[in-house]
Amino acid sequence: MRQPLLISALIALAGCASPMPPADPQQAWVEMFTYTGNLVMADKLDGKRLDDGRYFQVPLGSHELQMRYDYEIYGGGFGGMFESSQRTCYIVLRYDHFAPGQRYRLEGRSAGITISGRLYDAQRQMVAEDREVTCL
Repeated sequence: MRQPLLISALIALAGCASPMPPADPQQAWVEMFTYTGNLVMADKLDGKRLDDGRYFQVPLGSHELQMRYDYEIYGGGFGGMFESSQRTCYIVLRYDHFAPGQRYRLEGRSAGITISGRLYDAQRQMVAEDREVTCL
C-alpha cells in the first residue's frame, strides 16, 4: 500500500521541481485541481499519453482529456479500527469548444465511492462533465 503512495508523492515532487512552461496564447490551458483527492494528473490528450501531468495545453476545438485521480477510501477494520487504502481512477471527458488563450480548470472529486470530473471555464461555469470513470 505504501509503495504506490510513495511513487505518487515522488512524481508530484519531481513535477514541482521544474518550472511550469509559459502558456501558448494559441492554445487553451487546462489546470488540474482537487478538493478531495491526494493527486490529480493530466494523463492523456486525445488518447496520447502526456509527458507532463501538471496541465493540459490544447489547440482550438474538440478534445478528449483523461486525468488520473488518486484518493483514499476508508473501510471498517477489526476492533473498530478504520483502515484506508489508495484508489486510482481515470476520468475521461470531452469538450468541443476549447478556445485559444483561455484558461480552464479540470476538477476531480470523490464522495465516498462516487468519482466525478468537471471542467470549468475562466468564469467558473461548468462546461463539461465526465463521460467515463474507471477505477482500479
